[in-house]
Amino acid sequence: MTKAIWNGVTLAESNATVMVDNNHYFPADSIDKQYFKDSNTHTTCGWKGVASYYSVEVNGEVNPDAAWYYPAAKDAAKNIEGYVAFWKGVKVA
Repeated sequence: MTKAIWNGVTLAESNATVMVDNNHYFPADSIDKQYFKDSNTHTTCGWKGVASYYSVEVNGEVNPDAAWYYPAAKDAAKNIEGYVAFWKGVKVA
């Protein structure tokens, strides 16, 4: 079971993550949505498409843009469309 943990809380856990560019992408239904807040941040990857971000909030602390996903991935990345990945101190193991 792969887990994403920040500030002592499990944000996501799944046996069905997909590894892309050394990042675990978690299925959307494996995240605990109570900790996720939509962000206005977007970035573009040449082969995956436009990423959208979530800020993560746990126990009153906010980790801005700590998670990202591709809501409409390009063809080469359709296998991770809607899946969520983490960075900015979120431990994934």
